[in-house]
Amino acid sequence: MPPHIAPSQADPSLALTPTTTIDSTDPGIVAKAAELCTGLDDPRDRAVRLFYWVRDAYRYDPFNVSHDVADYRAGHMLGLDRGYCISKSVLLAALGRAAGVPTRLGFADVKNHLQSERLRAQMKSELFAWHGYVEFHLDDRWIKASSAFNIEMCEKFGTRPLEFDGVEDALLHEFDQAGNRHMEYVTNRGSYDDLPFTEIMNTFAELYGDDYLGT
Repeated sequence: MPPHIAPSQADPSLALTPTTTIDSTDPGIVAKAAELCTGLDDPRDRAVRLFYWVRDAYRYDPFNVSHDVADYRAGHMLGLDRGYCISKSVLLAALGRAAGVPTRLGFADVKNHLQSERLRAQMKSELFAWHGYVEFHLDDRWIKASSAFNIEMCEKFGTRPLEFDGVEDALLHEFDQAGNRHMEYVTNRGSYDDLPFTEIMNTFAELYGDDYLGT
C-alpha cells in the first residue's frame, strides 16, 4: 500500500498535512474554514461548527458514486450540494485540517436495516462497505463523527440526526425514532490519513458490481 494512503499512525501531526484528496490548502477550503470558524479559539468549537455545516449543507446522496478520484477531492466537493458518506467525510477532514484541527478518515462496514427499496435494488445488499466518517484529535484523543445524514433526510425518514459535541463519538444510530433497528457496525476498517481510493473502489466492484460505480 503506498505510504500516502497507509493507515494512520498515532502521531496527530500527520492529520494536519494536505493530501491528494484531503486538499486542505485549496483556496476555497481555506476560505470556507476561516469563514465558519471566525471567533472560535477552541479546537473543539471549530470541529463542532464544521461538523454541523458539512452534515446539513450537503444532502446525502448514495446514488452518485463516482469512480474518478478527482471527484473526491475536497476542493471539488465544496462546489456541490450533495454527497455520500465518503465524499462528505473527505470534505470535513479537509476543513478540519484547514482550521488547525488534526482530522483523519475512519471507515467501517455497516448494515443498513432501513435501506430503501431503490437502494437495495441497486446495491443488491444491505451491507455498506467502507462507510466513511472522520476522527478529530481533541484533548489528546481521537473522537469519531459521521456527517453523512443531513437533518432534512433524517426528519423525512424518521431517523435521529447525529449530534456532535466534540467530546463523545457521534456514530450512526443503532435504532430509529420508532425503535426499529437501523445501523449495525460490522467491521472496523481502520483510520487513514488520506482516502484509500483504489481499495474502496475494488471492494465496491466486488460486492456491488461495476454497474454500481458512477451511477
